[in-house]
Amino acid sequence: MKYLFARATKKRQLTTLLALLRPMSTGHPLIRIGAEADGGYLVPDDLDGIRQCFSPGVDIKSDFEFDCANRGMDVFMADASVEGPARDHPKFHFEKHFIGGFARQQMIDFADWVDRLAAPDGDLMLQMDIEGYEYEVLAAMPARLLSRFRIMVVEFHGLSRLLERSFYDLAFPVFEKLAGTHVCAHIHPNNYLGTRANHGLEIPDLVEFTFFRRDRAQTLMPALSFPHPLDRDCCARKPLKLPGCWYE
Repeated sequence: MKYLFARATKKRQLTTLLALLRPMSTGHPLIRIGAEADGGYLVPDDLDGIRQCFSPGVDIKSDFEFDCANRGMDVFMADASVEGPARDHPKFHFEKHFIGGFARQQMIDFADWVDRLAAPDGDLMLQMDIEGYEYEVLAAMPARLLSRFRIMVVEFHGLSRLLERSFYDLAFPVFEKLAGTHVCAHIHPNNYLGTRANHGLEIPDLVEFTFFRRDRAQTLMPALSFPHPLDRDCCARKPLKLPGCWYE
């Protein structure tokens, strides 16, 4: 019988990453868009002027997208695993494709998709839940496109693997890239899965991040109270709070 042991990430590497991702109050209060449980997300109340929302990964609920459409945004969705969004709206636009960092088989390139559909100017919003492909999408996203997204809500999968050095080396440049243009405005652990811990640091496996473009922030002060009053557990199982190492 063979045993394979992953090389552990050092504590100083993890604390460097947690510092990059520390949630900040931006001067804009957080509001909830979407469902009361899974499918709802907290974003800064700075939506005026956002003309379009891109939402790769279509769930059994489309409440977030529906709320965005009711605010006047055209909402572009893509997912090859479903026939369309869970509900209809005249501002919904759906394509039956998976989204990735580059094109292959049923997968189309994220940047090509957005470039084809986005208005030539103006800010955009991103809501992305694509089962682990978020890392390659963000790694490949051109800087000129990244800077167009005023708000990005991204569900990161397998995040507890940051405790493994090989995964950390792949993921850290993605978060470092995001931190150059955006600040983390909120973190919500999805309680469908649990956490892993090492060095006294606890990492949830499935985490919803809200990123806010730095030039839109009025202030930047550490957010110190979690969960937020508008946070809701994604499912009815045991609640999962954001571990203190992420914000204390």
